[in-house]
Amino acid sequence: MRIATIVGTRPQLIKAAALQPDLRALHDETFIDTGQHWDDALAGVFFRDLGLVRPDLTLDGGGGTAAEQTGRIMVGLEAALRAIVPDIVLVFGDTNSTLAAALVAARLGAPIAHVEAGLRSFDRRMPEEVNRIVTDHLARWAFAPTEAAVANLAAEGLTDGVHLVGDVMRDLAARTVEAVRDEAALADALAGVPGGPWRTGAFLFATIHRAENRSPAAIGAWLALLDAVARPDRPILLALHPGTRAVLDATGLSLGPDVVVTEPLGYRASLAAQLHAAAVLTDSGGIQREAAWLGTPCLVLRSSTEWVETLAGDGATSVLVGLDAVAATAALARLAPAERSIDDARARAATRMIETDGATAAIARLLA
Repeated sequence: MRIATIVGTRPQLIKAAALQPDLRALHDETFIDTGQHWDDALAGVFFRDLGLVRPDLTLDGGGGTAAEQTGRIMVGLEAALRAIVPDIVLVFGDTNSTLAAALVAARLGAPIAHVEAGLRSFDRRMPEEVNRIVTDHLARWAFAPTEAAVANLAAEGLTDGVHLVGDVMRDLAARTVEAVRDEAALADALAGVPGGPWRTGAFLFATIHRAENRSPAAIGAWLALLDAVARPDRPILLALHPGTRAVLDATGLSLGPDVVVTEPLGYRASLAAQLHAAAVLTDSGGIQREAAWLGTPCLVLRSSTEWVETLAGDGATSVLVGLDAVAATAALARLAPAERSIDDARARAATRMIETDGATAAIARLLA
């Protein structure tokens, strides 16, 4: 099959890196980057880190409002897909690039394959929720990562073309975890980051990037939360999205003395930071899942999540805290008490294994 794979953001590059070897073994792939994450810290480092092939085509889709960005990507993709005439348009997740590609493909009559179909937060104030719903209803193949995702699709009347394949990001994490297990790998990953040396279990790792966490009120709330849980002997390493950093700088507010800011990390460095941290604080769905697979306690800085599995079960180590500093402090005391965090993190780093879902091979076969 002639497949046009569309990416545009860091999470999509991770998913594409996981799937690309199996996909190219069976299909003729044209790899298109919309340019939604045009910053080298967000996108360029991932091509080097993950061994991704360079895109066959890169569009100028970054910047502007969501509507401007989506429209600009649609214009570029329409010309590209008319020239390629793919048998299948493959999209990932729930970004503006996903929505734009699905709309263009549907207009052109090109069948759509959606990786990570069926996820629902049930909060339509989130742009990602609208993007994923529209894409699912346009897709011919809906590749669901979880049983809950399959059930969500069925509740919306979508059963044809739905396949429970597992999570492609889990497949990549399973292939990578051994390479970041030693503390030396952590030192390499965080070389040059101020505040070091970074030691297993002696820090918290945080990321914040979602639009809802960029309003002045939200920024003030998560600054207070980070300040409440950071300590001199257990600082926070905050890998800050450039967009979030720009909005933070514009507010004139500042981080506490025990919060160390760094540029967004590459995939391996991020996985190492999560594995070796005492706990993770994030609004990222991808990092929420990775932390769960790694067994690292995770405080989710959102009021809802589409990845409900990470919160379920007696042994769950993830918890929704929103931007509530009191809830975050209590969750850390329960899940990652300071007196145990170094020993717990060392034990986890030494022994944690991740089983592959086999999602990448399943998707490649189902599209054949």
